[in-house]
Amino acid sequence: MGKVAINLATGSLQQKETIVGIDLGTTNSLIAIVREDTRQPLALREVDGLTLVPSIIHFDEAGNITVGNAAKEKLIAEPHRTIYSVKRLMGKSYKDVSDHANFFAYKVIDDDTDSLVKIQAGDKFYSPIELSAYILKELKQRAEHILKTPVNKAVITVPAYFNDAQRQATRDAGRLAGLDVLRIVNEPTAASLAYGMGVKPDEEKTIAVYDLGGGTFDVSILKITNGIFEVLATNGDTYLGGDDLDRALAQHWQKELGLTNEELQQHKSLAQELRLTAEEAKKHLSSNDSFEGTVGGEKVSIAKTAFNELAQPLVDRTITCCRNAMRDAGLQTTEIDAVVMVGGSTRVPLVKESVSAFFGKAVYDNLNPDEVVALGAAVQADILAGNNTDMLLLDVTPLSLGIETMGGLMDVLIPRNSKIPVKAGRQYTTQKDGQSGMRISVYQGERDLVQDNRKLAEFNLSGIPAMPAGLPKVEVNFLIDADGILKVTAAELRSGVATSIDVKPQYGLTDEEVERMLLDSLTHAKEDMQTRALVEASTEAEQMIDTTEKFVAKHRELLSEAELATTKTHLQQLRDAIAAKDKNRVQKETELLNEVTRPFAERVMDAALKDAMKGKKIV
Repeated sequence: MGKVAINLATGSLQQKETIVGIDLGTTNSLIAIVREDTRQPLALREVDGLTLVPSIIHFDEAGNITVGNAAKEKLIAEPHRTIYSVKRLMGKSYKDVSDHANFFAYKVIDDDTDSLVKIQAGDKFYSPIELSAYILKELKQRAEHILKTPVNKAVITVPAYFNDAQRQATRDAGRLAGLDVLRIVNEPTAASLAYGMGVKPDEEKTIAVYDLGGGTFDVSILKITNGIFEVLATNGDTYLGGDDLDRALAQHWQKELGLTNEELQQHKSLAQELRLTAEEAKKHLSSNDSFEGTVGGEKVSIAKTAFNELAQPLVDRTITCCRNAMRDAGLQTTEIDAVVMVGGSTRVPLVKESVSAFFGKAVYDNLNPDEVVALGAAVQADILAGNNTDMLLLDVTPLSLGIETMGGLMDVLIPRNSKIPVKAGRQYTTQKDGQSGMRISVYQGERDLVQDNRKLAEFNLSGIPAMPAGLPKVEVNFLIDADGILKVTAAELRSGVATSIDVKPQYGLTDEEVERMLLDSLTHAKEDMQTRALVEASTEAEQMIDTTEKFVAKHRELLSEAELATTKTHLQQLRDAIAAKDKNRVQKETELLNEVTRPFAERVMDAALKDAMKGKKIV
């Protein structure tokens, strides 16, 4: 493998090479570059003329994986093996998405924990990171096919409201796909860059970015000063988008056709056909006054005026979000210099009219709303490649910084290429009952296991009051000042016990060492991710074993001999799976143990409630 020169001050590459911009979307994803000849951003098109790759993954029974349009065709025939809207699950636990679990036709595993959500396809379990990596790999291969050159570096966009866990999950997905993710950029910032806003060093502007995608809506108010983008406010709804416009129309037709929800549940293919016909109608009505089609052999039709009536409540909800964002930013609509439209659903005429009326000005919509975010990501990639020196780029951290967590994993708090000064924090808890201390080990590097990274410092947080495992809340904060000095603080929030340490994150690291660490992280990305997934699954399984054994010991008299025997068998099978170091088997056995114990756990809860109510009068 050849050497790559890296500028430590900016994290950018010394030689010119292709760095792509990627919009990893909920519904569709795409990839863009800045053309060398015209210096203009361009979304990459295949010979079919399409730039969009549907963010859909299909797993067949033999384990073959297809991504994009080929996978989309399987939505109706094999909904349980076809994964869509995975971006909604990035960095989320089941508890985060449980209210919307019925939105997904595939199985989202309920293990009733705070760990990252898992998705079942066939008899295998996948994390949102792995699934997103398949989409990114498809985009990477597509770019390499079109450009006839290797593509290893990218800028990937995320919504402005994405938290640290969601951003880190996106980085991990890029790395697993074989991409060195140079920067994670906010989608509204990228859209602004695509329109040339923020490119001039002396420019000052306040803009609103209205982004209505397939499955999500958000509005961001940005202040641009001297090439620096500041998010003043963001608002939105992660379960509101073009899909909901389709659903409103589908429900309208469902009533007309006399179809019940039960019938659609039983005939998922018919439900998908209804949804896809509604989507086709929405697109058709952007430039026509009526639509006619068929669903299940029956004719359906809608006029544009009737569609607008169905859509109006949903569009009004987006305007409420705009109003809230303006209030949070402390601004009047007259203080907004420009309104940028993003997302395919902004093509709906009613949407444009409503947004323009709210802000009192014409909207920026002359760039393709599906492509605008990817085009902006390409502009940012071009700056990182050193081809555009007009924009200000602040100093960034050359390598990721994080701490060691259970199982020897590296938990990144500050990803590489973060602008400095920067602050990031996360909460942790104890693993054992009555634990009074916690060792904080600080590492620098890109690998998933701390043993493959560089240890910078270690200190103890002692004096944590004795509490059951999981109850203490220990917040660890990283702060890198403008001089690149890292200050790490740890505090137990309930008792106020705290300690801190100063670290010089780059001491003794040569350019060659940084370069080697980055290359290692890409070379070993797949095995690192597999190791991380196994460690996380095993840790979760061990906690499940511990919890189950304690529960059985405490409530043995309420369990039958058959239940005790079944539980014992499943506990042993889970231990065997952990010993075999088979991630899918561990997850499968954890899920089985969870399902076996759930009925009598509920019974014990019911019994406890009845005891609590005995002798109490209900007034």
